[in-house]
Amino acid sequence: MNGVAFANPGFFYALLVIPAFAIWYFFRHNSRKASLRISNFNGFSGNKTSLKVYFRHSLFVLRMLALAALILALARPQSKKSWQDLKTEGIDIVLALDISASMLAQDFKPNRLDASKEIAMEFIDSRPDDRIGLVIFSGESFTQCPLTTDHSVLKNLFSGVKTGMIQDGTAIGMGLATAVNRIQNSKAKSKVIILLTDGVNNTGSVSPELAGELAQPFGIRVYTIGVGTKGMAYSPVAIYPNGQYAYDYVKCDIDEPVLKKIASLTGGKYFRATNNEKLKQIYAEIDQLEKTIIEEKNYTKKSELFLPLALLALFLLVLEFGLKNTVFRSLT
Repeated sequence: MNGVAFANPGFFYALLVIPAFAIWYFFRHNSRKASLRISNFNGFSGNKTSLKVYFRHSLFVLRMLALAALILALARPQSKKSWQDLKTEGIDIVLALDISASMLAQDFKPNRLDASKEIAMEFIDSRPDDRIGLVIFSGESFTQCPLTTDHSVLKNLFSGVKTGMIQDGTAIGMGLATAVNRIQNSKAKSKVIILLTDGVNNTGSVSPELAGELAQPFGIRVYTIGVGTKGMAYSPVAIYPNGQYAYDYVKCDIDEPVLKKIASLTGGKYFRATNNEKLKQIYAEIDQLEKTIIEEKNYTKKSELFLPLALLALFLLVLEFGLKNTVFRSLT
């Protein structure tokens, strides 16, 4: 009966009359047994019991089966098919990631850059319905991955990001401008840039404030994240000829007023991450602020199934009537 519902389930109570009829039939049958006194049974020893005797109760069984089928038909069984129509409207998101040498500072584990990559990829996994792109910047900026729903490709490109890929420096304005350029023509109802940096804009032809103003007319929300401990951090201070960095403790300097201004100008929000756990919490909050729009419509289709039961009841009644007036006529 999987997938079957009944429009009038109250009729099931009528099934209680069947055991009542069975009890009535039992007592009635016993009270009507005929008796005959004879001296012995020798005259009947060669006679075999007729099949009609064995099946003499079949008429009552047929009648009860017909009644049960009729009651089930009155309960109106219906097949029930349900399905959902889901309409998903994803959000377009561009991650703008600072990859300057200072992102190798070890106040995050193992460092700011690797922690930021790992947590950002967890964020990507949590947004399967969104198009997401990646822009990286330091002294200049470029698009590492355009907007895509193929998150496996995006994560593969993300995992290859490292410092030294482009000229060193901190061009926050250029990074944001590149991200705006990537998302400005999007048809998505919600367009978001998540910009992560650990420093102060010190190069590039576009200021961070101007880049924020460029985002505003396109309805792009910019969430800015400043990463770095409040105080001193063990950070790269020089690079050796073999490509290895020399480290020392350096004061963490983030241009929070500018990052706050960009976020406020575009309707976004500024966050400060001082460790791995705090950065996870920030991405989780952004995930809650930017929920994917899902419209769900439920449909149900019902088909009446009472007709086969009604026909079965009619067939059983006709069969019972026919047997009663032919094969079992002498016994009833």
